[in-house]
Amino acid sequence: MVERSLDWLKQSKRDLENAEYEIKGGFYEHACFLAQQSSEKAVKAVLQRMGAEAFGHSVAGLLKKLSERLNVEQELINYGKELDKAYIPTRYPNAHPEGAPYELYTKEEAERLVEFGRRIFRFCEGLLPKI
Repeated sequence: MVERSLDWLKQSKRDLENAEYEIKGGFYEHACFLAQQSSEKAVKAVLQRMGAEAFGHSVAGLLKKLSERLNVEQELINYGKELDKAYIPTRYPNAHPEGAPYELYTKEEAERLVEFGRRIFRFCEGLLPKI
């Protein structure tokens, strides 16, 4: 398999930048989803650099897999759990009892999840040169 961890990390950063842009435009559901995507890609970058299998879309699950090899603080795994909740419901109306996703997500929620994404990105970015 070709090692492309830096491509994964670059796209992670781009997703995070896009999430910040979406908040400015009031697209809070998209910002939440992009924060999840950014985190997923950042952790996958580290796992790929290590030669580990990086399968699935759960940020918390990927961080737990990473914690088998490196010290990952529980706080980051908890951020991953929060971000995982934004994977499907931010995009599909049938994930909620009623309302379109854009009607259900708030600026505060988006800002919180983007901050979690930033923290996971910085953690992963700091690991890549060391691996």
